[in-house]
Amino acid sequence: MMRMMRLWLNMMTRWGRSVMAVTENNRTVYLPEDMLVEILSRVPEASLARFRSTSKGWNALIKKERKLDYKSLVVILIDRRVYLARLDLHGIQDDNVVNLISHFSLNDPLSTSSKEVGIRQVFHCDGLLLCTTMDNRLVVWNPCSGETSRMIKPLNSYSRYDTYALGKSSNNKYKILRVHHHGPGYLEPCLVDYEIYDFTSNSWRVVGKTREWSIPHMWRGGTSVNGNTYWLTFTFRQNGPRSRDTLRCFDFSTERFGPVSLPGDPRSYYVFALSVTREEQKLCLLTSSRDEVYDIDVWIGTKIKSTGDMSWSKLLTVERTQRCQFITLRTGMSFLADRENKVLVHPTKYKISSNCLLHILGEDKYRQVDLHDVGFKCSLPVQYGPTLVQIQQGSLGVGTWKAPIT
Repeated sequence: MMRMMRLWLNMMTRWGRSVMAVTENNRTVYLPEDMLVEILSRVPEASLARFRSTSKGWNALIKKERKLDYKSLVVILIDRRVYLARLDLHGIQDDNVVNLISHFSLNDPLSTSSKEVGIRQVFHCDGLLLCTTMDNRLVVWNPCSGETSRMIKPLNSYSRYDTYALGKSSNNKYKILRVHHHGPGYLEPCLVDYEIYDFTSNSWRVVGKTREWSIPHMWRGGTSVNGNTYWLTFTFRQNGPRSRDTLRCFDFSTERFGPVSLPGDPRSYYVFALSVTREEQKLCLLTSSRDEVYDIDVWIGTKIKSTGDMSWSKLLTVERTQRCQFITLRTGMSFLADRENKVLVHPTKYKISSNCLLHILGEDKYRQVDLHDVGFKCSLPVQYGPTLVQIQQGSLGVGTWKAPIT
């Protein structure tokens, strides 16, 4: 087994040729692709994520082979801890839809205590995770390399009306965005200002403010696509009540918010939530018709122009005969769209149950999975794309994977 692993660790890929391995005797051996797939299928999931970042050839092979692709890695927040899990939607009738692999232990570098830091919220961007701790600090973590940033404090005192996002500019520079509301911003306008944290200077700066729109609490999660972040927002008439639900994008290159068009006639449906597709990480919108049909529609944003005009296509429509069939739609609900299997994944947690339930539904299928013993509270599994990018300010925190869960 150890010899096989040493052989594996010395593999390299040549485009248009078989996979090559260098043995201990420095003899070159070419492995057929099916043998490589068999070796990869025996590699632990956490290591498989790192190998996807090693070369384009391996990444393409792992994504292409269904035998490897069904071991799709996701990140899930359970009881204030970040876990690496495997989400298998190819066979949703099986019991092992979600398997927890290991969890990430975050320790405070400024404390002598070995006690783990609790995590309130996780935001994913381009293989990096922005974690908000229970004591209202921020830390950026790369699960693939184990590198973490220093603990980052907000510009001013933390507010429950704050929302944070991690993004990337066109020159591959990562930044943190803080959107601060001076009030709920639900029934009437409030001042909204937004600030950028620069890793190089370790400082915050204000980049804009507005009273024209707000991000209500149920939509403050945000969705990252291609380095930019999207939010559903309330737009207000001047000196008047809320006029309509809108979609906005923060561009981390220009450091400005801009409006984005919604599909069709927004007056014909209710807007519930944003997310991304599981495979290509494309923007998704969850809506439901305003009539008595109760149908659920999932839209995919296929292309966006510089003007903010978005091209949308409908991924699936789930027909319901009653409002509470399958799942109860909630504004701001978390969901994940799987384009290949044409299903919608949504977690729920009911007070009468001690377990978290995962709903998987499509046009002609429905499955409810009980995530036994995962804890009091769980978040939506977030598709994880591994990266070896270094956090710009260096590794000053302490983050490690603990032993796999058995």
